[in-house]
Amino acid sequence: MPRADEMAKALLDTLFSQSAVGLHVLDTDLRVERVNALSDAVAPERIVGLYFTEAYRLHDPGESEELLRGVLESGVPVLNHVILGQLMGAPGPDRSLLVTVHRLDDPAGRPLGLLAAVVDVNEREKSRARVDALAAVRRNVGHSLDMETICQGVVTALMPEFADLAVVEVVDEVLRGSSAPLSPVRLDVPLRRAAQGGSDGDTAVGVMRQLPAGTPYALAAGDLRPRLVQLGPGTPWLDSDPVTSHMVTSTGAHSLIVAPMKLHGAFLGLVSLYRFPGSEPFDERDLTLALTAAAHTALSIETSRRYAHDHVIASTIQRRLLPQLNGDRIAVETAHVLLPGRNSGCWFDTIGLSGARTALIIGNVAGHGLQTAITMGQLRTAIHALAGLDLDPDEVLARLNDTADRLARERRSLPPGDSLHRQPLTATCLYAVYDPFARTCTVARAGHPAPVAIHPDGRPIALDVPEGPPLFSDDSAPFATATITLDEGSVLAFLTGSLLSGDRSVTRVQDALAYPDRPLQDLCDAVVYNQPPDAHPDGAALLLARTGVVPPDRVATWELAHDRTTPAIARTLVRDRLEGWNLDEETIEATELIVSELITNAVRYGTPPLHLRLLLDRTLTCEVHDTSPVAPHLRHARTVDEGGRGLFIVSQLATHWGTRYGTDGKALWTEQEIPSDGAS
Repeated sequence: MPRADEMAKALLDTLFSQSAVGLHVLDTDLRVERVNALSDAVAPERIVGLYFTEAYRLHDPGESEELLRGVLESGVPVLNHVILGQLMGAPGPDRSLLVTVHRLDDPAGRPLGLLAAVVDVNEREKSRARVDALAAVRRNVGHSLDMETICQGVVTALMPEFADLAVVEVVDEVLRGSSAPLSPVRLDVPLRRAAQGGSDGDTAVGVMRQLPAGTPYALAAGDLRPRLVQLGPGTPWLDSDPVTSHMVTSTGAHSLIVAPMKLHGAFLGLVSLYRFPGSEPFDERDLTLALTAAAHTALSIETSRRYAHDHVIASTIQRRLLPQLNGDRIAVETAHVLLPGRNSGCWFDTIGLSGARTALIIGNVAGHGLQTAITMGQLRTAIHALAGLDLDPDEVLARLNDTADRLARERRSLPPGDSLHRQPLTATCLYAVYDPFARTCTVARAGHPAPVAIHPDGRPIALDVPEGPPLFSDDSAPFATATITLDEGSVLAFLTGSLLSGDRSVTRVQDALAYPDRPLQDLCDAVVYNQPPDAHPDGAALLLARTGVVPPDRVATWELAHDRTTPAIARTLVRDRLEGWNLDEETIEATELIVSELITNAVRYGTPPLHLRLLLDRTLTCEVHDTSPVAPHLRHARTVDEGGRGLFIVSQLATHWGTRYGTDGKALWTEQEIPSDGAS
């Protein structure tokens, strides 16, 4: 037995004299009874008799004491618990200490005290903190195209575990979308503080400054190399940088890293990191992490800048392609609103058609950027050309879809390496025609939401508009139309899909339009106000139309006999009506000749009944209706021919002319420009 006691004593002596782990035997009051040599600066006898929380300068003594008493009371050991502190009297800031605690019991199971093993794992914890910080940078930065979010993301990732203060400054022109300057940059290049975390006196986000000469900031911007600097009252360059000097004095900052944000030799800005009292100074390994974080941030900022630059171009193209003039017609009042966003493909249109009719169009090309805006422009141009053919809405969309198919084939034929080759095309469109004489609106849609209609008394009007396939789709189903009869003063709302998404979306629009006698632009704004906040990051378009009728004093209609004398009678009727409208003599004579030729054609080739209609709007429209489905053709008569010159003469006198077909025959129509002072 004595031999066993000697072995146990020898084992304890060896452990306490040669172990690299700090061993502490504590009594039930948590006082140190035995300890091995922990540091050359502190002798073990100075620690014996002290409470454990006195032997170590702990960051949170209360938490550590609670941990020790928990082991003493429960007997459950604590393994590998990290605390912050430093051995009593040891120099330097707090360090990461790994603590393992076991209870010591006598043979009867009564607690005698504790055995606490302490290991300095500061370098390991610093390495782990670097890995975590870098992972946080990659997690927080690069998932947004907003520069402010990018810069704040890197600050959030590095604060407070890696730095006590983080500041991100970006070249002001880069924030505005311009290209970054190449290094070396001039010292007068302004940098704007885009994000910060921590406290640095009075400096705030948004403040702009120029780089003081002879400072780490100017040097890092000049050669695009990071700087690791220890700060203190005697730092010489602080005299040339009063703002930083004030911050260092007020916070006690003692360590600084300046990492340039660079990309392909261009300078985008600086990431500046500071540590205050209580934190260890930065070292070379911290410098590597800061440079990696700055590079990741620079790449994200450049991506954001390119997106913003492309978005500005696409938005400019989009706005230039949208109607620039008031689209109001004689029998339709319109208003619109375009909500900006990422989408560059929203468009709307009002196109005047023959017979005082108006085409109301809204569409959307999915996506963003320059190519989306270009596709939108191509579709809008095509639909303008198709509208001039006086086709029914379903025929217009069918031919527009043919154009979309050709555009899709062209994109698919691009080389595989072209980025557009892999980007699918998706678009929707709605085409409606309002006829003020019949008070009907005929609608066809290609994958687009149906319009919302409101009666003049504010009641919603139920619409059942068949949905056709979207443009660019593989669906070959035909397009169909719906014709709705509307009272004068009804309001039609044509919206892109994002305005009709979510719960109660249609109800919100109907509620906003419940007072249709209000100014139409106010109703547009009310629809936007009724939307949930931040509901349309992709942007949206809204087109409102209030239906009306042609004023009786602006239209004249006659039913004429199907007789050879009718052209002469028509000329007399036309002259009398145009003189009543105070049109100039040149316009009257040209109209007489146009009507004479159209009536002659109708008498010679058409079938009764025969109608003549004059309509005075921004232009003067003449229409001749008959029930024959056969339309005359423009011919170039030879010198010896006795006929064939009628429509040629008409085409020379009229600004526009054409043929419109209906269920009861056809109408030949012409439009003439009116001198600005030529009508009352």
